[in-house]
Amino acid sequence: MIRAGLFLALSVFFAYVSRRSLVRPRTHGFCRFFVWEALAALFLLNGSHWIDDPFGPRQLVSWTLITVSAALALAGAHALRTYGQAGPQRTEPELYAFERTSCLVTRGIYRYLRHPLYSSLVFLAWGVFLKRPGAAGLALAAAATLFLGLAARRDEAECRNYFGAAYDTYAARTPGFLPFGP
Repeated sequence: MIRAGLFLALSVFFAYVSRRSLVRPRTHGFCRFFVWEALAALFLLNGSHWIDDPFGPRQLVSWTLITVSAALALAGAHALRTYGQAGPQRTEPELYAFERTSCLVTRGIYRYLRHPLYSSLVFLAWGVFLKRPGAAGLALAAAATLFLGLAARRDEAECRNYFGAAYDTYAARTPGFLPFGP
């Protein structure tokens, strides 16, 4: 009952912070809302198992994925803030302030990955899943991954619309989610 209440409270919060995206289903923020929902459910499902068998192989892999997630999130946020020059030039109402970059960010972690923030959430989802693998967790981690892929595709369309050919050039040379893949 407590978990259901927490999930409901988190859902209301996510809906509030996503309100501008939720009325624009073709934006990356629309998909991101469902990522947050899946992650919240995954945390609530597996949260009580975070320290089960702390040095077991599964837990060590889980913590490694969660640590990689944190590193990617910090590096991505730092690069956006340092190089993105967020400002009033971007008027899309569904964008958060940190997303309103007026310069195409191709330095820092963005030199190696187009989507470090989305990658961080993929690593987080699978790291949390490994805390206690099961069918429900697998479905939630897979849903988060699917919605992150959709969000990335829509984000790229938005970037192409704003940055034009410069984004195409960047995307052609920079992998999406992993430094050694597409």
